[in-house]
Amino acid sequence: MKRLFSILAITGLMTFGNVQAQDSTQAAAPATEQVADTTATEATTDEATATTDEAAATEEVTFTQSMKKRFIEGDPIWMSPVLLCLILGLAIAIERIIYLNLSTINTKKFVSEVENALNSGGIEAAKEVAKNTAGPVASIFYQGLERSSHGLESAEKSIVAYGGVQMGQLEKNVSWVSLFIALAPMLGFLGTVIGMIVAFDQIESAGSMEPSLVAGGIKVALLTTVFGLIVAMILQVFYNYITAKIDSIVNDMEDASISLVDMLSDYFKEKLNK
Repeated sequence: MKRLFSILAITGLMTFGNVQAQDSTQAAAPATEQVADTTATEATTDEATATTDEAAATEEVTFTQSMKKRFIEGDPIWMSPVLLCLILGLAIAIERIIYLNLSTINTKKFVSEVENALNSGGIEAAKEVAKNTAGPVASIFYQGLERSSHGLESAEKSIVAYGGVQMGQLEKNVSWVSLFIALAPMLGFLGTVIGMIVAFDQIESAGSMEPSLVAGGIKVALLTTVFGLIVAMILQVFYNYITAKIDSIVNDMEDASISLVDMLSDYFKEKLNK
């Protein structure tokens, strides 16, 4: 009898333990599934981020290396002179733009200051104002006032002569920019002709018209032409700006010179009347 109770007690404990184990397993299963889902989501996010970064890096490399790639494909032998035209042309254009902007002044204000100084302090006061002002207009005024002691006619001749000198200073090296504007497309066309000659030589050597034979020569021809035209267009914009700036300064010089002659004429008349 005791053995029967013992067997029943052991059986009951085993059954109760199995039930608890099943409940624990069922309770742990959703948590495990949730952790797995979270891990999978994080992995997907990481993969998407990595893909985005790779795409951005690829796009950046393509953008930064595009011009270099095209330059190499166009044959550096023919592309280098075109690039040299761009570099030299831009260097001269930037130098001229800086010089012209520094040479630009408020002409009306300057003429008014010189006139007031001339009326109040005479020639020396007007010369001091011109000496302390930068630019070709002030330089012409200083030379004209400097020669005014020899008479009005001498001052006029000095203004005209020094005006030509200042115009030469304004136009210094501008002709090189126009040269590079004309030279860059010509070099591009030269590369085009050479590329077509190479293409026809390859066709003649092969004895057949296959696209793969002529593609390289035609590509060189097209790229050199494109780059030559691009360089010419860029430099043309700078050249037009420079010439417009020079014309504006020259007009100010001419107007100011007329004003200076009138001021000196009035000054000498008043001096004679006294």
